[in-house]
Amino acid sequence: MREIVLDTETTGMDPEDGHRIIEIGCVELFNHLPTGRTYHQYINPEREVEAGAIAVHGIKNEFLADKPVFAEIVGEFMDFIGDGTMVIHNAEFDIKFINAEIKPFGYKPYKLTEVIDTLLMARKKFPGSPANLDALCRRFNVDLSARELHGALLDAQLLADVYLELQGGRQHGLGLSGDEKKHSSSQENIQGDVRMNIPKSRPYREPREFVPSAEELEAHAKMVSGLKDSIW
Repeated sequence: MREIVLDTETTGMDPEDGHRIIEIGCVELFNHLPTGRTYHQYINPEREVEAGAIAVHGIKNEFLADKPVFAEIVGEFMDFIGDGTMVIHNAEFDIKFINAEIKPFGYKPYKLTEVIDTLLMARKKFPGSPANLDALCRRFNVDLSARELHGALLDAQLLADVYLELQGGRQHGLGLSGDEKKHSSSQENIQGDVRMNIPKSRPYREPREFVPSAEELEAHAKMVSGLKDSIW
C-alpha cells in the first residue's frame, strides 16, 4: 500500500482570500514505512506572504522571488502523488489549498474522505489531549531538535514517524502472511527488528540415558518411605 505523507506552507490561512502554497514536502511510505523517496519544492506564490505566516514558517518574499511558480511544478507534484493515499495532519487545511492550486490545470479535486487525517486519528486515540504535531512528537519521543520553525518537508518527515506510531508502532503490520511455500523450511521468530530463521526439521538424536547413582537411589527410597497417605 502506497501512501504520501504531505505538508504545505502557505502565504496565509485561506485560498478563498487569494492565499497560495509556497512550500510542499512529501514523504513516500509503502506498507506504512518510508521508502526513502521524497518530494520537496518551494514555490513563488506571485503575491506577498503575510507577516503572520512568516512568523510561523520563516519563509520570506525575497527568498521565494526566484522560485518556480505553481504552473511549472504542478505536473511533477501530481506525478509524485500518483495513486498514493495522502496522509496529512489537519487535512482540511492542506486539501483546501491543494485543490485551489490544481483546479486551473484541470485536475480532479481531492475529497477529504480520500485522505488520512492524522489529527482526527490522534483525537480519537487520545481524546482530550493536545493533538498538534509538536505534542504528538513529544508523546511518541520523536526527535524535535531540528524544528525551530515549521517546514513542509521536515514536518512531513516528523508526521511520517507520528503516523507510524498512531498505527501501532514498528510492530504494526509485520506481513507474516507471505508465501508459505517460500518459508516452508523455516519459521520466523521476530523480536523487535531482529529476525531469526529457525529450521523446522532438525536431525534426529538418540535419547540419552541418565542412570541414577547409588546415593541418589538411597535418598529417593528414604523420601518415599517417609510419605504418608500418598496417592500412588
